[in-house]
Amino acid sequence: MFFILYTLLLFYHLQVKAEKTICQMMGDPKYPLLSKNGDITIGGIFAIHSKETLPSFQFTHKPQLLSCSSVTLRDFRLAQIMIFAIEEINRSQSFLPNVSIGYKIYDTCGSRLSSMSATMSLMNDQDFAAGDRCNGQSPIHAIIGETESSATVILSRTTGPFKIPVISHSASCECLSNRKDYPSFFRTIASDYYQGRALAHIVKHLGWYWVGTVNSDNDYGNNGMAIFLNATKKEGICVEYSEKFYRTEPEKLLKVVDIMKKGTAKVIVAFVSFLEMGLLIEQLSIQNITGLQVIGVEGWVASNNYITPKSFRVLGGALGVALRKINIEGFSNYVINTFWDTAFPCTERAENSSQYALSCNRYQDLLMLKNYNEDVPEHRYSSNVYKAVYAVAYALHSLLKCKEHEGCEKDLTIQPQQVVEALKKVNFTVKFGDHVWFDSTGAAVAQYEIVNWQQDSDGSFQFKPVGYYDASLPPHQCFHLNTENIIWAGGQLEKPRSVCSESCPPGTRKAAQKGRPVCCYDCIPCAEGEISNETDSSNCKQCPGEYWSNAEKNECVLKAVEFLSFTEVMGIVLVFFSLFGVGLTLLVAILFYSKKDTPIVKANNSELSFLLLFSLTLCFLCSLTFIGRPTEWSCMFRHTVFGITFVLCLSCVLGKTIVVLMAFRATLPGINIMKWFGPAQQRLSVLAFTIIQVLICVLWLTISPPFPYKNMKYYKEKIILECSLGSTIGFSSVLGYIGILALLCFILAFLARTLPDIFNEAKFITFSMLIFCAVWITFIPAYVSSPGKFTVAVEIFAILASGFGLLFCIFIPKCYIILFKPELNTKQHMMGKNPSKSY
Repeated sequence: MFFILYTLLLFYHLQVKAEKTICQMMGDPKYPLLSKNGDITIGGIFAIHSKETLPSFQFTHKPQLLSCSSVTLRDFRLAQIMIFAIEEINRSQSFLPNVSIGYKIYDTCGSRLSSMSATMSLMNDQDFAAGDRCNGQSPIHAIIGETESSATVILSRTTGPFKIPVISHSASCECLSNRKDYPSFFRTIASDYYQGRALAHIVKHLGWYWVGTVNSDNDYGNNGMAIFLNATKKEGICVEYSEKFYRTEPEKLLKVVDIMKKGTAKVIVAFVSFLEMGLLIEQLSIQNITGLQVIGVEGWVASNNYITPKSFRVLGGALGVALRKINIEGFSNYVINTFWDTAFPCTERAENSSQYALSCNRYQDLLMLKNYNEDVPEHRYSSNVYKAVYAVAYALHSLLKCKEHEGCEKDLTIQPQQVVEALKKVNFTVKFGDHVWFDSTGAAVAQYEIVNWQQDSDGSFQFKPVGYYDASLPPHQCFHLNTENIIWAGGQLEKPRSVCSESCPPGTRKAAQKGRPVCCYDCIPCAEGEISNETDSSNCKQCPGEYWSNAEKNECVLKAVEFLSFTEVMGIVLVFFSLFGVGLTLLVAILFYSKKDTPIVKANNSELSFLLLFSLTLCFLCSLTFIGRPTEWSCMFRHTVFGITFVLCLSCVLGKTIVVLMAFRATLPGINIMKWFGPAQQRLSVLAFTIIQVLICVLWLTISPPFPYKNMKYYKEKIILECSLGSTIGFSSVLGYIGILALLCFILAFLARTLPDIFNEAKFITFSMLIFCAVWITFIPAYVSSPGKFTVAVEIFAILASGFGLLFCIFIPKCYIILFKPELNTKQHMMGKNPSKSY
């Protein structure tokens, strides 16, 4: 209990002591470069100089203040436009009518150290009256600045705990959109989220899918490049390299330039801050690196400082996004007249030279710009500072409850937090027509102009507008680029190409190279039967069943249909032998008919011989039905005719064989067997054997007839048009029946081999059956293994070979006797009764 009471008394004592603490300035105060008192004060932080000279740190005496040199004209104009806007508001009778706005503008010299010093100076009064207490109140109501994103991050984190609003005119880093970390930060420029997307739009629109990237190694460059790389990844754009450097790292800069020189990418996206870009341009000029198409950002691409004859040699034709160029009425005249008379603290009207030197020493380099205003129209950030000042003024106008004729309630105490909340609600239009408001992240709407570095006919340089990016418009209207007005790198009129691999033409597909970006690939020809009909196809498409790829592999064409035709060499040869067989058979028939009364014709059963010759003629002719395009009728006809004609042929041979056997059996005593196998029975047997085959064929055609079939399994590139058997059993039955007859003929002829030599009919039949059986036995494996039209050719060959075998073995010996040995064509010779020789 006593411990708790003691703790409460201790805290009360510390609070009372703090309230009575006298505010004291530690060290020498840092005074603003430009200032003016007013009822309300707005702070400004700009890098009016770019080089800072550090004092000696030998610790032998008190360090002197930092000195700055090398004027940055752009930031000096920003300080001037801030003062111009404030004075314009102070002159207004309706806007903050009885309230004057003062300002304190500090120069950071482009240094983080000076930036922090300026920030602390703005947050604290420089002078204190005796007895003043620390009340925790800020002497300013808002700060406008800084120029760079990294410096703005430091500024916003420093002022954030005190709820002092910071409004930047050019800090576009997306990192500043985080309202949790930067709740009191606002900006009159859009976030780099939109700038990164705009750059990706440009690259994709121009068909560049192979780029190199360079960025500043700071918040602006790193965050902006991350947004760009993310956008390019979604768009399928590849990055060869992504390098970064900082202004104080010359070794890294040289490495970046070397990589740019050796890289294959001809398009470079430079997300680089203003100061770093100057160093990069200098190195590119020293190493004479030209021909690169550079895509820039608003931080440098429209800066007059960099578009010089020396830089144009390496960056001529550069493209990039820039802020819109806006002319603020009266400002150009203000910077050479009114500013120096009313706002500039150093004048030549000082009472003596020593006083002049004391007050104007730090302003000498600025005085050199007194009569110069030619650059004013080109400064694109001026309108952002102008809008930032008016945003603060509108917020104060609302908080002070100002009315046009009654004035403002000046007695109200305005806290910085109140200004923050009021800024979230501002919504107004400035005199040059821009609508000003802040989104949920505290940023303005993205409206960019796409510019192109060009040289006029008179030798002057300009930033030629060639398009725009406006995020306030619908997605399909927000981006526009007029490529006809663009002058490309090196002054070329033709758009440069930047690819890792050339486009794959139709008929090929892309194959990614291992370990490289997806834009680096090899072009692989499509496989047989596959096509690609567009450029840069990732995959080849399989052609449908009856189609095949053409020679170029870019179109599916109907597959070639293959069948044995009458016009090809093989077809012609087979037709020749078929007709030759028909002709030879007819000649034999004519010969036999002319010698029908001779013993050799009569002895060999002339009726069956003529029927056999007729069936052989049909056999030779039926081979022609296998040639030509298969149709439904031709498929049924060819197999049916083949089966019936061969059975007819074999029936005749079988009849002749039986007649031979019967004839010699009839010569035995007491046997008259020929009466049972006379001409009538011979005709009936031939008819019976043939009808059986006819019935088999009818059943086959009824149940499952042959039909034309497109065989696409054997060859992928062509269709084999063939006759499907329909029923394999039906075809096997036809062949089987033919085989049975052939085997029966062979057996009977073989049994008759011992007959007298003079009558050698049985031996010839035996030889013919041997040839017939050999042909058709070898036909089966050849038929199964032959591809396409050769299957049909094998079947025709078997028909012709077996036909010629029967014709030659049975009839040619008899023709020989008729034609060349007529003395043997006698009854006595045929019966084996040759006349005796006389001795």
